[in-house]
Amino acid sequence: MMSLKNFGIFVIVTSLLFPASIVYGHGFGIDTISSVNVQGKELSISVEMPMYFENQQDQITITATENETKENAKNVTFLIGLYHKDEMIFRNYFFAEDGVLPIIITPTEDAEITIHGEQDSLLGAWHGTESNPIEISGPLFVTGGLYNFEIEIRTIDEPTNIIENSGIYNADLSLIETVSFIEQDVENNDVEFRSKSYFDTISNFNYNSDTKEVTFEMPFDWSEKQMSHVPVVHIETHFPKEFVEFLSPSYSGYVNGIELFKSSVSVDDYTEDDERIVHLVLLQDHLRFLKNEMKKSDKPLPDNMSFTLSTSTNIAFPLEAYTKSEDFKINLSWDPLNVEPGVDTIFIFTIRDGRTNEPLRSSDYTFVIIQNDQEIYRVSGMAQVGGEYEKFTFSEEQTGPTIIKFENIRNTGQETEFALVVVPEFESIAILVLVISIVGIIGISKKYQIFSLT
Repeated sequence: MMSLKNFGIFVIVTSLLFPASIVYGHGFGIDTISSVNVQGKELSISVEMPMYFENQQDQITITATENETKENAKNVTFLIGLYHKDEMIFRNYFFAEDGVLPIIITPTEDAEITIHGEQDSLLGAWHGTESNPIEISGPLFVTGGLYNFEIEIRTIDEPTNIIENSGIYNADLSLIETVSFIEQDVENNDVEFRSKSYFDTISNFNYNSDTKEVTFEMPFDWSEKQMSHVPVVHIETHFPKEFVEFLSPSYSGYVNGIELFKSSVSVDDYTEDDERIVHLVLLQDHLRFLKNEMKKSDKPLPDNMSFTLSTSTNIAFPLEAYTKSEDFKINLSWDPLNVEPGVDTIFIFTIRDGRTNEPLRSSDYTFVIIQNDQEIYRVSGMAQVGGEYEKFTFSEEQTGPTIIKFENIRNTGQETEFALVVVPEFESIAILVLVISIVGIIGISKKYQIFSLT
């Protein structure tokens, strides 16, 4: 029986955010309903949350904007219901004179949800002031997964202009939690995996040491209504870099038995010093492809995604890594494929423009090989046509995790790196680690050219 430990790290991020540089760096999640028709007016309604929901108080902001004028709507009364796992957390009227509704959220251990503010006499709508905003306290956002905001417009233009049957609109945002799962390796030693979902809650996590596979599940609604505003599903699987049993040149991913595109599965050894992260990134067109494949079986569509992540020995050369600025990209391959002591290894690389992908002529570089945090080789050179190679022979003592680093590219001080494991001949397998050189999934979208299907 595997044990589960909740790290209690929560992140708020919209299910509509991509690229995920916004997820990692800008601090806000936002879901926008772009076409809301109210008495002949087209409105956009946005729901905005702070990304890291870990303060004593944080703020949700709901804004109604007129599409034609681009100005905020006036005297808007929202009927807002908040739901999680099909259970209602609250459903109340809220009034925003200038179309902007800030709500202070104060998570507490109280059993009841309490709204603090003033109420009008017409609909009993809660409203606040700049100095005394609406506050909702209680057991809010204490578990991960999707949160659904069900929104209706009940007044607009004038506080007394009550609107009936204006339609119900939905915005979905996710509360992300990092959860640790303790699994066993082939020798029954404990190995800590961590799962981080930017969509919904992960369950039934399991590592099979015989098949070298990770499996887990996540709720998912395959209906067109839900999928139409889910452009990306992103899940991370973390495990220790020292867990060689599951280290692999690459990984194959499956959802409900259907193999994912190679671009959907990416390895990241750069973001965390001691962990490998395998990212699964499914765009909306990928989700539609999976749905169409499942429909071919004539079975009812499931209510979840059942993931499988398995090791793969296939290496698709050349490998790619960017500098942090993304000004430069390095393509790298080597020969022979299996990197062994006592065998000459030729490292072939091309220095490219990170934005145009064109080879950069007359590019100087410093090529460094590092093992156990110690340099074992360093040489500087010039790639006259953008491409060049360096040759190195590892000694019998020079085995194990190895970093291939490119420094001071084109004399800019910028750098990037790859890694591999040098293994003795009788255990010969070149365990590749592609080191992503910028933090955040935006790097994945650029490095692996995630395209919509055509």
